[in-house]
Amino acid sequence: GAAEAAGGNGAMLRHLARKLRASGPVTVAEYMREALTNPGQGYYMRRGGVGESGDFITSPEISQVFGELIGIWYISEWMAMGKPNTFQLVELGPGRGTLTEDILRVFKQLTSVLGKCDVSVHLVEVSPKLSEIQAVMLTGGKVQPNPQDESAYMKGISKTGIPIFWYRDIEDVPPGYSFYLAHEFFDALPIHKFQRTEKGWCEVLVDIDPEVPDQLRFVLSPSRTPATQNFIQPEETRDHVEVCPQAGAIVQRLASRIEKDGGAALVADYGHDGTKTDTFRGFRNHRLHDVLSAPGTADLTADVDFSYLRKMAQGRTATLGPIKQREFLKNMGIDLRLQVLLQNSGDTATREQLLHSYDMLMNPEKMGDCFSFFALLPHHRLVHPDKKDKPESKSPLPPVAGFNELLLK
Repeated sequence: GAAEAAGGNGAMLRHLARKLRASGPVTVAEYMREALTNPGQGYYMRRGGVGESGDFITSPEISQVFGELIGIWYISEWMAMGKPNTFQLVELGPGRGTLTEDILRVFKQLTSVLGKCDVSVHLVEVSPKLSEIQAVMLTGGKVQPNPQDESAYMKGISKTGIPIFWYRDIEDVPPGYSFYLAHEFFDALPIHKFQRTEKGWCEVLVDIDPEVPDQLRFVLSPSRTPATQNFIQPEETRDHVEVCPQAGAIVQRLASRIEKDGGAALVADYGHDGTKTDTFRGFRNHRLHDVLSAPGTADLTADVDFSYLRKMAQGRTATLGPIKQREFLKNMGIDLRLQVLLQNSGDTATREQLLHSYDMLMNPEKMGDCFSFFALLPHHRLVHPDKKDKPESKSPLPPVAGFNELLLK
């Protein structure tokens, strides 16, 4: 591990140092893009360390209950929207595929509810390493590459018999009634960082340190940059701001797809509602890691600004949340599910593991308050189109599970 880290880090650092000496400082967004997705040395291209042995651990890796409740959320919304006869489950950045696997298990258990609905899974994944891991987990490795001229680069059939397709970009996912899932996806997208100064807004850049060879440091742009002009909202009151334009573009795309084809999007991530300032950090071996040291060997991440995502939906869809993970899971019936699993588990070790993972997900000090859920839904899901004229004519709309208590019939 150390040798690999040193080798990888050396090559990536040399590459960045050459680039910075030749053309000057780069934005934090460009630095993140290189460190995470550079084809030769990028962190996600080489390692993609999710799980116990990796650099960070995610909720689905902690407990199957997390994915099961999200599966129930999609079925509950599908029912509330009149049970359309096809639906695409589209996951952005599916990690190891654990979450999709848990959701598909729920779909299999509820075959009687889904009935003749034509379900397919569409995974948007840039990392060759992770797509191999997903293929093994979801299909047992039974996948085939697609011809160059097709939008999906790989396809297979899940262990539960559902067709799965892999894409490099959300643009490539075919249109149609879709449920989108972005769990810990937006936090890894490149951010721009800005600092308010006496001269106005400056952008935080990454440069080589002239005092120390091959060491990186943060510097401020001498004046406004194109990004400061385009991405700072006029009403901004903070002195330090992080903006993720790519997240904005993806939300716009999701919102216009949902507006046109129906469906919904569920975003789960750590974030804030336009209140935090400096949240850029690195993780390596489950520990915080200096973002500028050994690029390419650590995961880089920043909190999601949900207020920015809401703005970027531009009113094309309704938005709900952000709501804390513990509230969302409580509304989804996690306590009831835990009781059932505890009753059905025969041994003490399993029961202890269940209680430990419940604590990880729900404890405000752990993941309960760090993570939030946010949803995009068509406007008619929350307000009847003809409600304005004849308020009494329609039956009330079912509440949105997770954001209200789930009503299990």
